[in-house]
Amino acid sequence: MNRRNFIRTLGISSAGMMFSGNIMAGLPGFPAGSDNKGKGNVIKPITGSWIEFQHHLSSESEYWDGSLAKFSAAQWREKIFEMKGAGMKYLVLMSVALFGKTLYPSKLLPQMKLGCDDPLEVVLSAADDCGIKFFISNGYWGDVHEVHRLMVDPEIMKIRFASMKEIAEKYAHHKSFYGWYFPNEVYLRPYFPESSVTYINKCSEFARKITPDCVNLIAPYYIKAARNDDTFVKQLEGLNIDIIAYQDGVGVKHTELSESGKYFKILHDAHQRACRSRIWADMELFYFENGDHGNLMPADFDKRIKIQMANISPYVDNILCYQYIGLMNKPGTDVVAGTKESIRLYNQYISWLLK
Repeated sequence: MNRRNFIRTLGISSAGMMFSGNIMAGLPGFPAGSDNKGKGNVIKPITGSWIEFQHHLSSESEYWDGSLAKFSAAQWREKIFEMKGAGMKYLVLMSVALFGKTLYPSKLLPQMKLGCDDPLEVVLSAADDCGIKFFISNGYWGDVHEVHRLMVDPEIMKIRFASMKEIAEKYAHHKSFYGWYFPNEVYLRPYFPESSVTYINKCSEFARKITPDCVNLIAPYYIKAARNDDTFVKQLEGLNIDIIAYQDGVGVKHTELSESGKYFKILHDAHQRACRSRIWADMELFYFENGDHGNLMPADFDKRIKIQMANISPYVDNILCYQYIGLMNKPGTDVVAGTKESIRLYNQYISWLLK
């Protein structure tokens, strides 16, 4: 069961390289690592986000799915540039198929009707022009709630690989096509289930076959089970993946705000021993509108998100978030997906970023 499914079934949520210098091309003069509070601890900014053309659980996305479905090519392009202006270097596409339809023109399944004929081409072209790197999803080719089946069913694997080949042929020429994201996520219990290890390694092997220079990413969850022991380190050593962006779990309430740093330190130390995958963060920006379920709403930056960033920063190379789309919007834009609280979060974050 992954976070994206975890939200609905349990009521508790979704969802490199150490950089230096000024990464904020859209924000001249930004001093990297501001807000140290005199303690010498650099709070890393958010350098990437998940992105979606449609959300996979309608109970969570009432305030943005309708808008996203109507976005034109020009609006998608504007939204990509907006995210770049907020400091996003990486975007992770959540899915290329949903509900038995593709989100791009495909020979494999009918295409979902959206306001843009080929949103994948549009966002990659925009990313080419503004310098964003994309991780492209290789799911969901089936019922998103059947997480185990999505990983082990040979027929689903067959169509998944066919789609990856099709996507590579259509879009891998884009300089923004950085790598792949394998979205059938698993939780630590406290180790990766062997079925997920097999799924990840098969996907990586195929990805490298069709796109040899790709950088591949996964985003596991339930970090409170993390262990730095020989068993977990051995799993990391055998996992053919470049980046693991662990979900911090604060939005879904299975990680206490005060404890996320402790768990990321355990994971960091395990990664240091394994010397294999880089460790990033998948930080949750949301809370649930109805306590433990319902629409995803933007959390308060000063009261919560800045603390999440401070907790995570010492242990990861990059902080990605789940997610800009639907939870952040630049004031004055006519390309809005989300509530007015999304503008409040944007203003709070950019105010901190520019200090």
